[in-house]
Amino acid sequence: MDGHWREPDRHAPLTGVQAADVVRSRIGQGRLETWFEHDRGRLLAVVSDGTRASVMLLDEPSDPGEHAIDPTGTGQQDGFVLSNGQHDAYSDRDTVPLGQALAIVEHIVDHGHPPASVGWQVDR
Repeated sequence: MDGHWREPDRHAPLTGVQAADVVRSRIGQGRLETWFEHDRGRLLAVVSDGTRASVMLLDEPSDPGEHAIDPTGTGQQDGFVLSNGQHDAYSDRDTVPLGQALAIVEHIVDHGHPPASVGWQVDR
């Protein structure tokens, strides 16, 4: 995909490794929601509870988007804190382990799409 991913309100383009480092750093600071913007208007969001993460890819702000899934996930986790202070709980099926989420972010930023090996659900 042509174009670059960046943090909102920043001009420097990011590599996949840099984007994953941003997510990791923000989680370490207790900021569990991270957004990236693409030159073509796409959005990449990661919301974590520190152990698992929801990874969402949207074509535009109003798009229902698509997200990484764990087809074998059972149960539900809470502790997903949004930047507006809202506390959410997500099904384990709709989240992936944090390490996998970081690898997904790297791949999307570097290649423009999720890795083929990852469970993925289109919500449109």
